[in-house]
Amino acid sequence: MGVLFHELAPFALTLERPWLKNRRGESCIPAGSFTCKRVQSPHFGDTFEVMDVPGRSAILFHRGNLAADTHGCVLVGEQFGRADHGELPLIASRLGFAEFMNLHRGLESFPLSVQWRSGIEPKD
Repeated sequence: MGVLFHELAPFALTLERPWLKNRRGESCIPAGSFTCKRVQSPHFGDTFEVMDVPGRSAILFHRGNLAADTHGCVLVGEQFGRADHGELPLIASRLGFAEFMNLHRGLESFPLSVQWRSGIEPKD
């Protein structure tokens, strides 16, 4: 679970899978500084790809509700729902993703800084 900030203001929530040693299609993104570039995904349409993640590619921002929907990508939404069967869903994803894309309207790329909250850094 994460928060997207723009100019120090939070504007959306994110959901990724847990840290699984940066395994492609299974793990969240490691901490670091990255560039996100606008791409046309055959499945998700107009979106952004997180570039230059060591050992990874095709990490997209897109809509979705459960960690199983991520496939190593980043889901964007507005709030977290009630945990059913032990899984916390991201809800209002369509709205959150639309806000994310509107914020980046006209941009071909933007910088992304991924930071882990103190005390929960992954251990390999």
